[in-house]
Amino acid sequence: MNEEQIIAIGEEVVREICTIYDPEIPVNIYELGLIYDVQVSDEGDVKILMTLTSPNCPVAESLPEEVKQKVGTVKDVKDVEVEITFEPPWNKEMMSEEAKLELGMF
Repeated sequence: MNEEQIIAIGEEVVREICTIYDPEIPVNIYELGLIYDVQVSDEGDVKILMTLTSPNCPVAESLPEEVKQKVGTVKDVKDVEVEITFEPPWNKEMMSEEAKLELGMF
């Protein structure tokens, strides 16, 4: 895979992630700042580093699995690994300007 293809896959992965919403907050998980990193290898393997709004998040089991499943549907993605981290801990400052606006935080 060339660099252009890798970038295109990465952009499509982010678009797919933007269709996943936190069940308690009406904002997608990308805009919420829950996705820390997306890496695409030359072979089309995707590694996603993400967090949750809290370690006791009610969707701690299902949300990473949903990310894995949806990203796995992206054309040319071979394998998906989702790693959860709590370093740094998520906070409201990690949200995009759009998310803050949507939630009336301005």
